[in-house]
Amino acid sequence: MLRALNTSSTGLEAQQANIDRIANDLANVNTDGYKRDTTEFHDLMYETVKEPGARQGATVVSPVGIQKGMGVKVGATHKIFDQGSTKVTNAPYDLMIEGHGFLPVKLPNTGEVVYTRAGNFKLDSQGRISLSNGALLEPQITIPPEANSVIISPDGVVKAQTNEGDSVIGNIQLVNFVNPQGLMAIGNNFYKPSIASGQPKQAVPGEAGVGTILQGALEASNVNVANSMIEMIGAQRAYEMNTRVMGVADKMLEATTNIVR
Repeated sequence: MLRALNTSSTGLEAQQANIDRIANDLANVNTDGYKRDTTEFHDLMYETVKEPGARQGATVVSPVGIQKGMGVKVGATHKIFDQGSTKVTNAPYDLMIEGHGFLPVKLPNTGEVVYTRAGNFKLDSQGRISLSNGALLEPQITIPPEANSVIISPDGVVKAQTNEGDSVIGNIQLVNFVNPQGLMAIGNNFYKPSIASGQPKQAVPGEAGVGTILQGALEASNVNVANSMIEMIGAQRAYEMNTRVMGVADKMLEATTNIVR
């Protein structure tokens, strides 16, 4: 009975982590560029009472054994980088990546380069392309004040249209990773590379396996509300079943205690 209590408590903890993950996904259903998470569960260690193939006599071998499981644990959580739907905004500095890759930006306080899929850029007071939190597009691109409009091509070439004609003022680069699931999410739609993700590989949009740039659009969150609700109901039922197991184990333990008395 004590084993059942301990085992079901691991189930409660695992399903609580599952609910926490689903809650975070649903909270970010309208966050541009957000990527949903997934949770992997692993079973815990086993107590082997009898090994499979153990000898039961001189010529008899047991085809199966006896093993008692000790519960479950959260083995891993990581992002699912499926493409989100397209949100057309017609804003000149909204950029969407169609395909693989990330936009590199430099944080204003630390100067550290991080990576994002959210391309809701604007111009700061100096005409630099930046995010609302002050992170600057890397490499830095400054729009001249005399520009009437800005055209960004799918391969990342930025042109400013002035009364004197068009001129190229910069090139947007994309970055990809060998293992994007190994990236560390740090909030604000930013990711940092880790040993698991590998080093960033910079490329021209449309080349070396990275996607292209779509101006005037944003990538919506890839959270599917209907699927998340189904997952939430499943996690809730699993949590309830584990609480019932704990209740049954507690009653069995109480009955055993009464017999001893």
